[in-house]
Amino acid sequence: MLFRLVRPALFALDPETAHRTTIAALKVAPARRPQAGGLLGIEVAGLSFPNPVGMAAGFDKDAEVPDAVLGLGFGSVEVGSITPRPQAGNPRPRLFRLEEDRAVINRMGFNNGGAAAAEARLRRRGARAGILGINIGANKDSPDRIADYVALTRRFAPWASYLTVNISSPNTPGLRALQDEGALVALLDAVLAARPEAGPPVFLKVAPDLEPADIDAIARIALERQLGALIVSNTTISRPALASPHAGEAGGLSGAPLRDLAQQRLRDFRSATGGAIPLVGVGGIASAQDAWARIRAGASLVQLYSAMVYHGPGIARGIVRGLETLMRREGFATLAEAVGSE
Repeated sequence: MLFRLVRPALFALDPETAHRTTIAALKVAPARRPQAGGLLGIEVAGLSFPNPVGMAAGFDKDAEVPDAVLGLGFGSVEVGSITPRPQAGNPRPRLFRLEEDRAVINRMGFNNGGAAAAEARLRRRGARAGILGINIGANKDSPDRIADYVALTRRFAPWASYLTVNISSPNTPGLRALQDEGALVALLDAVLAARPEAGPPVFLKVAPDLEPADIDAIARIALERQLGALIVSNTTISRPALASPHAGEAGGLSGAPLRDLAQQRLRDFRSATGGAIPLVGVGGIASAQDAWARIRAGASLVQLYSAMVYHGPGIARGIVRGLETLMRREGFATLAEAVGSE
């Protein structure tokens, strides 16, 4: 109810200013404990998630408010993408609300304050409770992008519940080329070699704009390297029919129009991996029904971000309550039983 009251004021601001206002509000919000385990608890990559609903990377780029996000009822939070050096990102405006479509287009360009600033915050945070993923990326002008990922793996392994290798943003030129088979093998081998022996599991975030051969290759490499999970997927450069006047803006599209593509891509990876690697479903999830469909299609976990723009900070708790109802209604004793049951 409070969000409905403040939403007009937030939407009167440009999207990037509204986002910074939200981060500032979370910094001063009363502290809440992270979600406790319960009916929706699930183990993925050796980690015990209290519920499957996570905050996707992109919301808290600089690891400023991870505990405040967990306090909103999310079962996990993924901060970043973080690059080795501070990066201004692309020129503004670079973030657009497509209100008519319940969507967002962004061409942010990995804007963040760099690894040193984020690590300082995480060091102050210490070993607090809650699942914290750290999403790592390469600087736009890096002469050796694999070296960027290696340096970040070494730096953030002590602070991460899991590390996400992000090669799927459409807003850093050439980054998605790291999804090509040879480049991906070299990247993952270097990251896994840099990770401490008892280090956190490594997740890989992929784009939805993949050909069948790419999906098969990525699935095989992920299985061979025993990755912790695949995050399917990032924003899309495709453009379904959109009603907003911002429809023609360049960048990655997220929100409701991405839902069907992301759902199909999840099914594709479920088929390609034979269910042998956990999947995290992302893209267009805005309700318990959306999350449940993704779980039934093979996702052990789901993440959202754009939906919170339109539905407010209570969205995680609402989806969790809805998932509990759906689980009971359909007769599943555990969430794990429901994964891939469609």
